[in-house]
Amino acid sequence: MLCFPDFPDYNRLMMTSPPQTGSETAGTTTAQWQAWDTAHVWHPFTPMSEYAADGNPIIAAAEGFELIDTDGRRYLDGVSNLWCNVHGHHVPELDAALKDQVDRVAHGTLLGMGQVESVALARELVTVAPSGLNHVFYSDDGSTAIEAALKISFQYHLQRTDRPSRRPLFVGLQSAYHGDTVGAVSIGGIARFHGAYEPLLFSSLRLPAPAYGAIPRGVSAADWFAFCHRELETTLRDRHKEIAAFVIEPLVQMAGGLLVHQAGYLARVRELTLAFDIPLIADEVAVAFGRLGTLFACPQEQVAPDLLCLSKGLTGGYLPLAATMVTSPIYEAFLGRPEAGKTFYHGHTYTGNALACAVARASLKRIETHAVLDNAARLGAALERLLTPLREHPHVGDVRVKGLVAGIEVVRDRAAETTYAPAERIGHRIVLAARRRGVMLRPLGDLVEVIPAPAMPPQLLERIIAVVVDSIDEVTQTR
Repeated sequence: MLCFPDFPDYNRLMMTSPPQTGSETAGTTTAQWQAWDTAHVWHPFTPMSEYAADGNPIIAAAEGFELIDTDGRRYLDGVSNLWCNVHGHHVPELDAALKDQVDRVAHGTLLGMGQVESVALARELVTVAPSGLNHVFYSDDGSTAIEAALKISFQYHLQRTDRPSRRPLFVGLQSAYHGDTVGAVSIGGIARFHGAYEPLLFSSLRLPAPAYGAIPRGVSAADWFAFCHRELETTLRDRHKEIAAFVIEPLVQMAGGLLVHQAGYLARVRELTLAFDIPLIADEVAVAFGRLGTLFACPQEQVAPDLLCLSKGLTGGYLPLAATMVTSPIYEAFLGRPEAGKTFYHGHTYTGNALACAVARASLKRIETHAVLDNAARLGAALERLLTPLREHPHVGDVRVKGLVAGIEVVRDRAAETTYAPAERIGHRIVLAARRRGVMLRPLGDLVEVIPAPAMPPQLLERIIAVVVDSIDEVTQTR
């Protein structure tokens, strides 16, 4: 049993009795679970024709930063349960908040009435978010937070009292991913995810991404970044009267390839959007709550957006909840007599769910009381240090690191700059090799993600990286 003196809560969790799956499932074999899974569950972003062949584990429980399958095998989670887990599993304060709230009310609609936990969480978010974001619109996940932001910004221009206008365009970046609802897909830029839906989408403007991982072959970094800035400035200057909002994942484009932006680009976007009266939507769904080392990403470049989208780590990874925060000038454009038709006619059944809001409040408190951001800073430094040797690996073309987000690009030959064919599924094979070693990872093509939870002890990260290196060596036959 591993023991970490600086993490007594984690030690205590790991010494409790193994979680149970429930008496109603006792006696069901793993093979049966896998058969039912394959027969009935359609998994997201998963080639289902090959899914069963991989012998995927069925998770029955979790403890600390480990997932436990139906055979009792433990897997250290190297991707924070798809970038949402913050504190681990069975966290006492979060568990208690959920149980206590169940004793009061599980859910109360926000259509025409208030609810204690959603009000309290909104007040707390306004206190800690970048300045000026005084109003919170709740929804269920990252995609719906973005969808609300798009509709709010479009309707805002129609109803603003100073210069009402119809602005049909949104601006984003190439290789952007903002979710899978139709509006979110329309402003995205990943053809392999969303190309089939092109006839359903509205048009948007996509600017080149100012990231080293996006630089075309044969182009210098200096020339590429200069090009990105010229395109940014030209587009906003020439099209600003048509643009409803600029949408950006601050500092890192996550699903687009873990693309780390050039320092200062976000600040320049904010400067230009202010100059040309274009609302800035910051999609911090994946990068907030310690994922980049700070509570929110925008303040790292002293940026306060007009709309801020949050989800994933908002509840510490426990429950689905999202928030779209907006400034008072945007909110006030929706005020008026009911007959004026300024109401925002948009919402979801479980908007501001009481259980989720209670857990989110407990998570925010724990981030502060347990110095999670300090731990995230240590973890980020360790991640950079541990991955440095891989920069010279013969089958690693690039290592991208920002805070607790890392991507390792696996290539056929680093020196010759050759890549593997997509059919070889090298990234997927590395993930399977890591799983056999007791670590859960995810690939983005041939880019292997390492995204630890902000509260994870750094010693566990060392184990994750050791497994990553061994798995890359196995699949690429380096040793």
